[in-house]
Amino acid sequence: MSKKVLWITRTAIMIALLIAAQSFSAAMGQLVTGSLVNLILIVSVMAFGWGTGFTVAILSPAFAKFLGIGPQLWPFIPFIALGNAVLICVWRAVGELIPKIGAKRFINYIAAAIVGAIAKFIVLYLTVVKIVIPFLVTLPEQQAAAMSNMFTLPQLITALIGGGIAAVALPLILPTVLKDKKD
Repeated sequence: MSKKVLWITRTAIMIALLIAAQSFSAAMGQLVTGSLVNLILIVSVMAFGWGTGFTVAILSPAFAKFLGIGPQLWPFIPFIALGNAVLICVWRAVGELIPKIGAKRFINYIAAAIVGAIAKFIVLYLTVVKIVIPFLVTLPEQQAAAMSNMFTLPQLITALIGGGIAAVALPLILPTVLKDKKD
């Protein structure tokens, strides 16, 4: 199979998984949905590389909008995508620092989970809470406060949960993916 077809297939599978997770967990709230989305973003970039990771990260908020979860205003979408991109960049960079075997790798994934969650939180707080809500959208005060709250501590928590699950899952997933890449 050509590399391009393989990339399209893997990316499509991750997008389908993302949409399924968003649809299935929508009624369960931001904590569950956000954690699952962050997990899928991380697995996408760590298992299948930059191209798949960025594609899933950038498309994720648009799919959430179309599914009726998360902010329903377009001005939020690019900034949420930016937060997702920062998360996967940190994960990929930190995840590649230490050799790919043993306990050191798990420690590295824990570091990626913490640093990635903090970085995503900072990006979303600065862009959405400090720029989009006050300057780019007109919302009633109560709705603006609720939206601001969605992009503060809950974002940090969901990124930490998704990252923690990824730290445990990736050592189980990656050997299969890496074996596939050798074939």
